[in-house]
Amino acid sequence: MAFFVLSRVSRRLLKPSVSATPSSFPVFQSQQHIYLSKPVTTPHYINPRNHKGTDLHQESYRSAARIMWSSSLVLERGRKEKSSVYGVKEESWIDLYFPERARGYAKLARLDKPIGTWLLAWPCMWSIALAADPGSLPSFKMMGLFGCGAILLRGAGCTINDLLDQDIDTKVDRTRLRPIASGLLTPFQGLQFLVIQLLLGLGILLQLNNYSRVLGASSLLLVFSYPLMKRFTFWPQAFLGLTINWGALLGWTAVKGSVEPAVVLPLYLSGICWTLVYDTIYAHQDKEDDMKVGVKSTALRFGENTKLWLTGFGTASMGLLALSGLSADLGWQYYASLVAALGQLGWQIGTADLSSGADCSKKFVSNKWFGAIIFSGVVLGRTFQ
Repeated sequence: MAFFVLSRVSRRLLKPSVSATPSSFPVFQSQQHIYLSKPVTTPHYINPRNHKGTDLHQESYRSAARIMWSSSLVLERGRKEKSSVYGVKEESWIDLYFPERARGYAKLARLDKPIGTWLLAWPCMWSIALAADPGSLPSFKMMGLFGCGAILLRGAGCTINDLLDQDIDTKVDRTRLRPIASGLLTPFQGLQFLVIQLLLGLGILLQLNNYSRVLGASSLLLVFSYPLMKRFTFWPQAFLGLTINWGALLGWTAVKGSVEPAVVLPLYLSGICWTLVYDTIYAHQDKEDDMKVGVKSTALRFGENTKLWLTGFGTASMGLLALSGLSADLGWQYYASLVAALGQLGWQIGTADLSSGADCSKKFVSNKWFGAIIFSGVVLGRTFQ
């Protein structure tokens, strides 16, 4: 269409005995017509070929092509800059399939980012599998209940986090489009949604034994206090570890009705060390914004020595997992899985580019596979025991 218009314009300019006057020769600039101060008169005849022998029509087409190509590059560059500066992202499946009124709540629960649910669910699944009888598979009923509980508790934790951090989220590029920070939902709507999630979670908790109900309810103190830790300590990742790995204690008690410290305490501590690894990598995405806002993290605490610290925590996590397996008398298949998990954890730490937010996010998300490797090892080690 642009070529057609330019062609028509060039043909009109090439007609004989055409004079350009202020009323017939507008120049478009900044959405206003600016006219030439003096009339410009053209000769009665214009040779359609210039002094170099080039056809003027061809030159018009080539010029138009160059203009359109340059314009497309400028538009594409502008789109990318807008995406990076304002945090504009591609639509998620929530935007495509959820009713408009429900989208804010789904995003508040981070349903479009399931990695947090996986990281909460895996310690539960490890513990449930450890509690299975020798030669038996883990309880599918318990895994189903804890899977649903992980979705609800993770959503509740994110809602609490967004309610408490709305003043901080607006100042951080990665978080300022979150539902409450962006104004998609009001704080009162977020509070209502939190109550609904907690009530549904209570419904799941009531299906467990009394010991597990008390133990599960006690975790709410950690869930509500964790988002505040970044304001007071450089170790909020350690508090996250205490919170998100509570299922390592709860899964065993849901099956057995009591705690076996020799098995579940090393499992719980290993989960805390694992969390310190992956969430420190994750925190490196926001370290510059965190310094500006004034919040703390292990990424800032460790600084240039981050990988040395992560190596120590990773080693401790693997050692504690081995100790838990020994106490549970698991078969050799479990220890083979630990070797594979060690390789995955070593790859994360060794290849993480802590100056690249995209790479830190990639390494963080990969921890769902670490959890899956450990779970498969526990199941195999117990089944072929």
